[in-house]
Amino acid sequence: MTPTDRPRLAVRSPADLIAAVPYLLGFHPADSVVVVALRGRRVVFAARGDLPEPGADPRPPARHLAGVILRQGTESATVIGYGPASRVTGAVDAVGEALDAAGVVVLDALRVTDGRWWSYLCAEPDCCPPDGTPYDPAASEVSAAAVFAGQVALPDRAALTAQVAPLDGPVRVAMRRATARARRRLAALSEEAAETALVGGRSVRSAGVAAVRTAFRRHRRGERLGDDEVAWLAVLLTQLPVRDHAWERTDGRDGDIGLWTDVLRRAEPELIAAPGSLLAFAAWRAGYGALAAVALERVLATHPDYSLALLLDDLLRRGVPPSELDGWPAVGFPGVVRRRARRRGTSRGG
Repeated sequence: MTPTDRPRLAVRSPADLIAAVPYLLGFHPADSVVVVALRGRRVVFAARGDLPEPGADPRPPARHLAGVILRQGTESATVIGYGPASRVTGAVDAVGEALDAAGVVVLDALRVTDGRWWSYLCAEPDCCPPDGTPYDPAASEVSAAAVFAGQVALPDRAALTAQVAPLDGPVRVAMRRATARARRRLAALSEEAAETALVGGRSVRSAGVAAVRTAFRRHRRGERLGDDEVAWLAVLLTQLPVRDHAWERTDGRDGDIGLWTDVLRRAEPELIAAPGSLLAFAAWRAGYGALAAVALERVLATHPDYSLALLLDDLLRRGVPPSELDGWPAVGFPGVVRRRARRRGTSRGG
């Protein structure tokens, strides 16, 4: 599902907007500052950041968040802080000031604490009582409409992180054995290519192309890959020509997200860099920035120098909109990204 395919949610009040935020992010935020960006009367983007630690200067992260919002072609925005007033107020004020300085109109600034919301910009007790306004997201028409449309809001960010966590138990044991078989298969393929005077890289790439096509075809038919298929694909994806072939065929389709999530969760830790990066790319293309972020966090925790993960992480942190890649794969994103990386001097490893 692409961002433009998502059902529109009618937001008519601060309570409606608060109810919509978890569906915009994919999870219920806590200890966070969220900026909901609008172009005209349409919500076009939502960005979230952690609340600054007590005593920390809130202005640098606020300026970064404002820059991300500005890159979306935003005309106006609402700032919402989640947490106690002692931590929220300074962060919301800093973000509001940064948006003002960037020329973005701040429509409202809200605090959400323990089932109530307050507006920093409204002093009318009739609509904004000093004790806050109670709200119940479960009873909201916005929440009902989102659920009816198939949108999901997980309980918290930890639940989102769990969606990309490695599978354990018997699955891990089976995958370890399947990966050993895949490594032996790759070694035999390379040895055979050398003995027949073939170019080893070409032989491996051919096997990789076949494995990628099979994976996409099987997954789009609703079939789950077997352990040996996942292991073989994960081993072949360590070869950059194979990884790039898979990348050029990955978009923001739900099937692509599902395939790379499955491979990421089942692959051995030393093999997660490519499938995790491909999942992040598919999620970013679909507008699921939070899913892309947790996938990249897992990859970079194990493979901190993997260049594709670093480049995608940079895109997310700078708030580059997925629309920049309309027309994919004809626009040749791998080449564009590598040129940008060389200009910035950030291309490090595969």
